[in-house]
Amino acid sequence: MLRLLLALTFISSLLSAQTVVNVWPEGKMPGQGAKEPESEVKRKDGFQRITNVSTPTLTLFQAKRTDGSAAPAIIVCPGGGYSYCVVDKEGSEIAAWLNKNGFSALVLKYRTPNNREGAMQDVQRALSLVRANAAEWKIDSKRLGVIGFSAGGNLAAKASAPVEARSYAAIDAIDQQSCRPDFAILVYPAYLDDKKGGVAPDLNLKASIPPTLIVHSDDDKTHVVGSKIYHEALNAAKIAHEFKLYPTGGHGYGLHCERDAKVWPEDALKWLSGIGVK
Repeated sequence: MLRLLLALTFISSLLSAQTVVNVWPEGKMPGQGAKEPESEVKRKDGFQRITNVSTPTLTLFQAKRTDGSAAPAIIVCPGGGYSYCVVDKEGSEIAAWLNKNGFSALVLKYRTPNNREGAMQDVQRALSLVRANAAEWKIDSKRLGVIGFSAGGNLAAKASAPVEARSYAAIDAIDQQSCRPDFAILVYPAYLDDKKGGVAPDLNLKASIPPTLIVHSDDDKTHVVGSKIYHEALNAAKIAHEFKLYPTGGHGYGLHCERDAKVWPEDALKWLSGIGVK
């Protein structure tokens, strides 16, 4: 408990100095927002879950680099079953960990609830938006990836294997920037299979899929099947990726796992180093 409190205190201090930007210019967002005002979903575990998102945002956690050089960056897609975004456990906590390891991070609060089309538009726009602001934010636009958890892992997978190069009509100069991530990390991703033994139809194996890391636990009975199927499909398509499958860990642990999957952050950093990002 003390460890969690210290981590939350550290994150709170970071949040006070962060930059928050709207993903879309006012009145230009494609698709639909939520029918109700944005609100918090209360749960006993104390983590923050935001639903009814109609104004998607990016919160920038900038890496501190003493030489002033541009940092690699990762857009963080929290989970929540597309019903809400768990913006701390799978958002700001992940950003703090990435900062500690030399990455700038941008936490995406995407449209909810049950708005997968809107969420996809949000993450693609976010990738273009970061590249358009790369010089100002001291980000290396050629080392920009995505990491997602559960439903956010699904969103990160779709961003890296899109059915359409861009899921909305370009609205301004920002959309002239690429919306393809340079790498993707999928942590206990959900919804990767079609429930019939194949890959979900909203994942395009013929796309230019970047290097991908899949992280899952074998005891996550609901969603690990999708990761296994996606792994095999990437193998068959000869797409560069790695699959870290741990015996235990369950689902939804973020950085708080106490079982076999607790080593996933170290394994992810090794993978990033191996593909030349870190």
